[in-house]
Amino acid sequence: MRAWRVHELGDPSEVMRFEDVAEPVPAEGQIKVRVRTAALNFPDVLMAQGKYQERPPLPFTPGVELCGETEDGRRVIGGPAGGPGAFAEYALMNARDAWPVPDSLSDEKAAALYLTYQTGHVGLHRRAHLQAGEWLLVHAGAGGVGSAAIQLGKAAGAKVIATAGGAHKTEVCRELGADHVIDYTAEDFVPVVKELTGGEGADVVYDPVGGDVFDGSRRCIAFEGRLLVVGFTSGRIPEAPANHALVKNYSVVGLHWGLYKKKDPAVIGQTHDELVRLVTAGQIDPLVGQVLPLDQAPRALAALADRGTVGKVVLVP
Repeated sequence: MRAWRVHELGDPSEVMRFEDVAEPVPAEGQIKVRVRTAALNFPDVLMAQGKYQERPPLPFTPGVELCGETEDGRRVIGGPAGGPGAFAEYALMNARDAWPVPDSLSDEKAAALYLTYQTGHVGLHRRAHLQAGEWLLVHAGAGGVGSAAIQLGKAAGAKVIATAGGAHKTEVCRELGADHVIDYTAEDFVPVVKELTGGEGADVVYDPVGGDVFDGSRRCIAFEGRLLVVGFTSGRIPEAPANHALVKNYSVVGLHWGLYKKKDPAVIGQTHDELVRLVTAGQIDPLVGQVLPLDQAPRALAALADRGTVGKVVLVP
């Protein structure tokens, strides 16, 4: 089969090679699936660079999210396990972690439902306890992570403020259902959030960016607010002064969704059932911004790293 492989750490466009490799053989408890679609995620870039918290041994095949077809013809979504990643023609999955795809979703949208929507739902509901009527601030709202959070926030009955860069991305956020959208390239989001919330600030902040965005979020978070640390696409890991959290009485909440696979795997299945319910009810609909052939993976990852994409980018073998 054909698969992308990383032989040394560095920029994906420089270290990934498209190669002929043997098809993977499932171990006990695993299944082999034909990859129908693979969705890109920022961790794919970080893994190639050696900067992610999980570091697979070299050489490895990137890709942490896929829609696959089992040997008996069922469509399943999830992450690869014990062999090639999703950027290949075939992959292995743990049978217990291969979740059925709602009939209403295309292969492209199905590949985009798993990681970012699981992360968003667990973050907003289990970690931040978002309530109907609260103010939710979503950063990088037009991206794969942010677009999922906007839809999930609206489905929960929250009032959603989204930030995005430029006219096109702000319009994408409006189409996703955001109540208010701030173009961070044109204005500082901090005073706008304060004005929109009557001076109170956002009850929940969903931050996959870090850096200066995290620093600004601390200045416009509400009393008893929850600031969700989702990731650091800005490249700078910020610090949260403990005295500031004390004086303003807010919480900084870490969100490492992958840990639930080890610590409390039942959460994954419960969340999948809830996501299927929301899909069926028409309350969430994964945004796929671009579909490319598998051989274009490095170019697609470069665009993702440069914030040149909206929604999820999906590869088709």
